[in-house]
Amino acid sequence: MKASVITIIDNDRSRQVADRCIQSGRRNNLEIAYFKAWTPHDNPVKIAESEGIATQGFEEKYSRFENALAAFLSHYWLWKMTAVGTQPHVIFEHDAVLTGPIPYLNGDIVNLGTPSYGKFNTPISLGEGPLVSKPYFPGAHAYYVTPKGAQQLIDKAKTHGCPTDIFINNNNFSNLKEYYPWCAEARDSFTTIQNEVGCQAKHNYGETYEII
Repeated sequence: MKASVITIIDNDRSRQVADRCIQSGRRNNLEIAYFKAWTPHDNPVKIAESEGIATQGFEEKYSRFENALAAFLSHYWLWKMTAVGTQPHVIFEHDAVLTGPIPYLNGDIVNLGTPSYGKFNTPISLGEGPLVSKPYFPGAHAYYVTPKGAQQLIDKAKTHGCPTDIFINNNNFSNLKEYYPWCAEARDSFTTIQNEVGCQAKHNYGETYEII
């Protein structure tokens, strides 16, 4: 099983929290590698066009357009790497922390992260089951994907691309799972994606929260 943390390599804050993610993996017997994030400086619109990804879904009120698109492309590139391989992949965003070991999983796309914003439902049974915390991933900060699941994500991205957590939803995919108790959480004190409106529902949002 591979594991990667999406990291803005030339951003000190991003590297610092990604290092924390990597250390949390080592405490739980998982080696997590840096994955260099796409950013607005990389012309994400051109990259999306080259991949045949429609971009209108990123024009919404909670995120900055190019930032959200670049973040989506970072996930998308990890899906591409996974789809051509034979191993499942655990994908983390830089501010995620692993709080327990990765369990044995059967699903192809499985949320592992504690919901990081808004209202949510707590699963009523332990272990792997249908995605019920929200109708979409409750933050895309920690999840497991197989090569089969990665190809499903890639195929749907061509026509339904939008901010990553909302994109991975029960309407787009009939096989979404989550594992409870969640074994990862977002410990975020800043965002490189959302605007102020998009931050207000975050559980960690407060006076010191930064938009960078």
